[in-house]
Parts: sequence; C-alpha cells; structure tokens
Amino acid sequence: MHTCHTTLLCRGRLIDLSEPQVMGILNLTPDSFYDGGRHTLPESALRQTEIMLKAGAIFIDAGGASSRPGAEEVPVEAELSRVIPVIEAIVRCFPEAFISVDTWRAEVARAACEAGAGMVNDISAGRFDTAMYETLQTLGVPYVLMHMQGTPQTMQQDPQYQNVVNEVLEFFIGELEKLRSLGIKDIVLDPGFGFGKTVSQNFQLLNNLDVFEKVLGLPVLAGVSRKSMICKVLKISPENALNGTTALHMVALQRGARILRAHDVKEAVETIRLWKYLREVQSPESPESSEPSKS
Repeated sequence: MHTCHTTLLCRGRLIDLSEPQVMGILNLTPDSFYDGGRHTLPESALRQTEIMLKAGAIFIDAGGASSRPGAEEVPVEAELSRVIPVIEAIVRCFPEAFISVDTWRAEVARAACEAGAGMVNDISAGRFDTAMYETLQTLGVPYVLMHMQGTPQTMQQDPQYQNVVNEVLEFFIGELEKLRSLGIKDIVLDPGFGFGKTVSQNFQLLNNLDVFEKVLGLPVLAGVSRKSMICKVLKISPENALNGTTALHMVALQRGARILRAHDVKEAVETIRLWKYLREVQSPESPESSEPSKS
C-alpha cells in the first residue's frame, strides 16, 4: 500500500488534492452526449467557465473532440480551431484558472499548453498518438491517464474482461512504468467509466475505486457525470441524470476519489462539502458508554 501523492504542479503552482476537488467539463463540440453544441462559441464557453469557477471548480477541462460511444474522429484542424481560441480567452479573462485539455493528440496537447493549459487529459493513454508520452516529457505538465478498451467507435460493442478491476489495475501498472521511465510523475488515474465497459463492469469499478490509490499511490479521478451507467439503470436520459450523478459522486468520494469530473459543478461541490462534514463530525456516544459507572 502506497501513500497517495496528493499534489500536482500545474504551471508553477501546486494543486492540493488532500481534499477532493471538482473538474468542470467544458465541451466545445457540437456532438457531445449531454451538452454538445451549447458552448461552441468563445463567448458561451467563457460564460460557462465563469459559472463553473464561481461554483467552485478548480480545473476547467476543455475538449474539442467528442469521445461519446460511436463518435466520429474529428480532423486535427477542427479540434485546434475549437480549443485554442477558448483556452486563450480563458487565460485572458480568468488567469488564475487551472485549464486541462481533453485530447488524445500530441499536437493539440502541445498547442493547448502553449496557449495556457496546464494539464493533459487523454482518453487513450497514449495509444492513439504514439508521440503523446514524449510530448508530455517536454511539456512537464500533469497527465490524466485513462483506461479504455477499444476506441470510441468500437468500445461499447462487446467489452470483455475476466476481472475488470484487476485488468484496469494491470493496465495502469504497465503505463506508469512507461511514463516514469520518461520522468513523468504528476499523474492522475481515471478508470474510464463508460469507455469499453458494461453497466455492471462500471459499477464493479466504482465499488472498488479505492484499490487504485491504495496500490499505486496516485490520485483517482471519477468521471461518472450523466453517463449511461446511470441512465441505463434508471431508464432516463442524460438530461435527467443529475440526481443519479450526485448519488454516484458520493459513492466515489467514499471510495477515495480525489477529483470529480462533472458537468454540474455546483452540485458536485455541495456533494464534497456534505462528504467532508459526514467524515469530520463526531459520532455521539452510545447509551452504554454514557452511563455512569456503577463501581
């Protein structure tokens, strides 16, 4: 069992994860599964960024290519044109914000960090672009390492595991060896809820989320916000999945999640506040222990 590495160095500033934090999702795509098309213009993206920062988000995760199941690959030029102007605008308007770029492309990661991003969130763990790890080595920014079976086009067709928790853990161990050999140490683990897993497998991962930090000593990000693991169980649409998201956020916190990646920042922050209060409050003495001694 390892002691968790609870700080990230992001553009010369330390981010403390000894208490859980929220990463606000900023989708700059027309086809994301929940809020596609809402924030494709810089003005709208800035308004949403302001809302999320005021609500308590520490990170803003900007992405210009949808990774929903079945999503078509976006040309690199389109991804750059969506992401870079928004990151530049966020840096101008909210210079204290920590910006993460959600991309699997090394070229986009580099351009985003040059524009002001300070973290790379890669759904592919370097598999889709072999230049990613070496690019991270030169950028020197924190990296979100995510597990996915297959690709966004194929991942939900028929995911198969003998033991999903063990296989995700083994995957992390192998990738961490590669990253550390390049001197990359600021790493966040994301088990990849909804990325090549059945509903049952997603819940198995959630129920065992604490395994990853205990074994690997790295902070874990939980990305369950409005996902199909909620919608399929409750038979609802993503638009109606806020209550289910909040319920699973509490479970993730109880299982050791350090970052909640969320569409609804206010609600995620409130969940963390309640979790902290629940953890800190003193339990009342039992009637037996409060009885005076008869001796």
